[in-house]
Amino acid sequence: MNWEGFTETIRDASSILLSGLFASLELTFVALLFGYALALVLAIWVMAPNRHLRTVALCVIELGRGLPLLVMLQLLYYGLPDVGVTMGGFAAAAAALAFQTGAYGSEVVRACIQAVPKGQREAADACGLSRWSSFQVIILPQAIRIAIPPLMSIGIAIFVATSLAFVVTVPEIMSQAYGYGSKTFQYLAVFVLAGIFYAAIAIPASAGVAVIERRLDPDV
Repeated sequence: MNWEGFTETIRDASSILLSGLFASLELTFVALLFGYALALVLAIWVMAPNRHLRTVALCVIELGRGLPLLVMLQLLYYGLPDVGVTMGGFAAAAAALAFQTGAYGSEVVRACIQAVPKGQREAADACGLSRWSSFQVIILPQAIRIAIPPLMSIGIAIFVATSLAFVVTVPEIMSQAYGYGSKTFQYLAVFVLAGIFYAAIAIPASAGVAVIERRLDPDV
């Protein structure tokens, strides 16, 4: 392909991949919305005094961390219909990504909760707050502040991982790139452009995480 053909392919494919970018961002938003909530629940269960809750939480976390995302996508989209459960491509991708977000995010949230100084808990007890009230009012807000940068880093990784959602027919960036490439056979140009789309979101977001981390660091 000559340079003129390369640039023409880039120009023609840009609008197609832009629609895929919106789909990727929408999928990321839904996955993180439910994934962060799951991460908080799992983190609380792991630290719970109830042994059964801890066991369930640990099993879910290890499953989410140990099962490859591609396998999870195939299982939800192609496997569940065998037992009478059918999920659309977007729902299957969002569920798989949210599950992995919750599994990895739970360890971050748990570590951040435990990072809150013990004196804060003692002060809450001295004020007569119940254990749950002190957790809601004193511990959790401080833990969330600590957890923001690492959770944002997980969010960036999840955005990049949406590229696998093409296997379950979600019209995200890679799906649109494959579709355009199969019609024009200009795979090099369209995949370069797809990489640029991912980098255009991930690189500035990573830089933003570094800035936020410095601003939240009390020692800086």
